[in-house]
Amino acid sequence: MKTLFVKPEDAGRNWFVIDAQGKRLGRVAVKVATLLRGKHKPNYSPHWETGDFVVIINADKIDISGRKRENKIYYHHTGFVGGLKDTTFARLIDRNPVQPLEIAIRGMLPKGPLGRRLFTNVKVYAGPTHPHVAQQPKAIEI
Repeated sequence: MKTLFVKPEDAGRNWFVIDAQGKRLGRVAVKVATLLRGKHKPNYSPHWETGDFVVIINADKIDISGRKRENKIYYHHTGFVGGLKDTTFARLIDRNPVQPLEIAIRGMLPKGPLGRRLFTNVKVYAGPTHPHVAQQPKAIEI
């Protein structure tokens, strides 16, 4: 019997909405990465984009355990000598409330062209409203 691989055009793609208010950052990111990859489907194929679309609301009210709000540090490099920059979770969420969640999700996706393509299927919003009502997303609890 041959292995059956489902192509992206044959895979049913659904829309899901996740309310991140009061949820842990890592738990939400794991669930979103699983939905984006399509690992929850029986026709999962690791080299095709067969996952679903995910809309995350209330990203500014995401929860984080312990003292990570002050102690968790995000690093990035400018590309210049001595260009290592850092910022804490609290400063990052004040400046851009969706960025900590986007960083966590991007880190759980594959590196390379497939991971970059999969990341375009997640939409993160700081508030409780989103413009994707026409797609009729289903609510998912974590």
